[in-house]
Amino acid sequence: MDQFNDQVPVPSNLSFESLKKLNQHGTEYWSARDLQPFLGYSHWRDFKNAIKKAMESCKQSGNDPSHHFAGARNPITSGKGRIQMVEDYHLSRFACYLIAQNGDSRKPEIAQAQKYFAIQTRRQEISDQMAADLERLEIREQAAIEFKALSGAAREAGVQDKMFGIFHDAGYKGLYGGLGVDAIKARKGILSKENLMDRMGTTELVNNQFRMVQTREKLKREGIKNQRDAIETHEAVGEEVRAAIVKIGGTLPENIPPAESIKRVEKRLKTAKPRLALDPKDTLGIANSSES
Repeated sequence: MDQFNDQVPVPSNLSFESLKKLNQHGTEYWSARDLQPFLGYSHWRDFKNAIKKAMESCKQSGNDPSHHFAGARNPITSGKGRIQMVEDYHLSRFACYLIAQNGDSRKPEIAQAQKYFAIQTRRQEISDQMAADLERLEIREQAAIEFKALSGAAREAGVQDKMFGIFHDAGYKGLYGGLGVDAIKARKGILSKENLMDRMGTTELVNNQFRMVQTREKLKREGIKNQRDAIETHEAVGEEVRAAIVKIGGTLPENIPPAESIKRVEKRLKTAKPRLALDPKDTLGIANSSES
């Protein structure tokens, strides 16, 4: 078993594309040793198991694993200055995709990589509109998470459960020029039973997510523990975000038309699952072209 440099730290300021290399033939590839910590694996033996699963998935998809997983040996220097050749793989982009799909989804790094490849794959296979829908869905999910986080911060700041509606409405009023949730829906022709954020487009969602994040941070930073102060803070932050939109010449949120229901978008995306297939330029993988 390869024990040399088996456990490695996880880097923080790397991106998948920054790890890309070019071999002597100009073909892109990724080193499995570089990818290991990036995907959250501390031990090589665990990551090698993920690679093996990916190779089997590659075979089952009708592609030749040898075209995408090229065995290699790399020199590694230990803390004592000793150099040893360790096992590695040169991986095609498709191989990296398969490793992410077959990795431990409990690892946040794997989950992020799966999201990255899902977006990249979808962008190759579906229209620009569908790609925009995917971006909107992701931001809507983030906004939902932030809404819950803000509610928790409001509770810690002294807002009672029965006042949550007023607290959240205050933020909307600040951002939408005095309009609360019901008034915004009426202005935009949105049914009262619909969730307002489900009818927001990407830009409007981002505006509201920013409002919620800044309110949550301000409540904690200033140690607010009074219900009235918390509500007034939320409205004030909304007003500041609105002022910033005006200053940069953006469209005020109440003037942004309602977007298609996010539920319809979600349903459409589910019917457009990315295929486990190669982009034409990647069909040859790195076979017979990786560096020795």
